[in-house]
Amino acid sequence: MTTINDIAAKIAEDQGLTKAQAKSAVEAVFKAVTDAATGGEETSIPGFGKFKVKETPEREGRNPATGETVTIAAAKKLTFTPAKALKDALKV
Repeated sequence: MTTINDIAAKIAEDQGLTKAQAKSAVEAVFKAVTDAATGGEETSIPGFGKFKVKETPEREGRNPATGETVTIAAAKKLTFTPAKALKDALKV
């Protein structure tokens, strides 16, 4: 598993920054994606992919223990669609 600290350490090493500066930059990127998502906006990072908010409507479901029908509330989900470059990199 890769953490924010791992990403920041790699950026610090590659870009000649301190780990604190790199971590601040990584956190700023995630905050920007979060702010866009909470505002209902899509975030596109060329060569990486798109983050988009998907709204799911209210629907009927079943309680698996009792078989009783229950209503599942509408929700918003953050989805990620990888860019072609990322998909191609994963095929290697």
